[in-house]
Amino acid sequence: MATTAGVVLAGGRSRRMGSPKADLEWHGSTLLARTVGVLVRGADGPVVVVRSPGQALPSLPAGVEVVEDPQEGRGPLQGLAVGLAAVPADVAFACSTDLPFLHPVFVRRVLAALIGDVEVVLPHAHGFRQPLAAAYATSLAPAAAALVADGSAAPKLLLDRSRTLVLDDAALLEDAGLRAADPDLRS
Repeated sequence: MATTAGVVLAGGRSRRMGSPKADLEWHGSTLLARTVGVLVRGADGPVVVVRSPGQALPSLPAGVEVVEDPQEGRGPLQGLAVGLAAVPADVAFACSTDLPFLHPVFVRRVLAALIGDVEVVLPHAHGFRQPLAAAYATSLAPAAAALVADGSAAPKLLLDRSRTLVLDDAALLEDAGLRAADPDLRS
């Protein structure tokens, strides 16, 4: 069985918010701490947080590794490349920090679908593709880095060049545990 890990993309300028999303309070904690905690419970391996160069982060649980984007402003694809390269696992659930309703069962459901020659499991929930709440083979790190070097910032090009399994609402909810824990797919 493949080893799994978590990658949280915490960088980003948060221009519209006015302050970093990772620092936003959520029920007595921060969005970043909550997301990290969900990934700790959803994956069986380590969790890595990718931050912008020099970005201060709120307190994180022991054992969570923080890695830094080499250059600010290169978009989520760079964060994904850095995070996938940093985790010592075969597969990683990669997500943004601003998913307050993410559930460990959702993480496990998406990770479990990455089998065989599939390289990406892409939820397509409520009619929207969710590349920042998806499972990626960590072997895609060099391909993601090459796309960034060519000027790409969005994960779409990586998805288009990978063997991607798309899970729509019905496919996601085939999992009884997810149906019970998150029937509305708020994750």
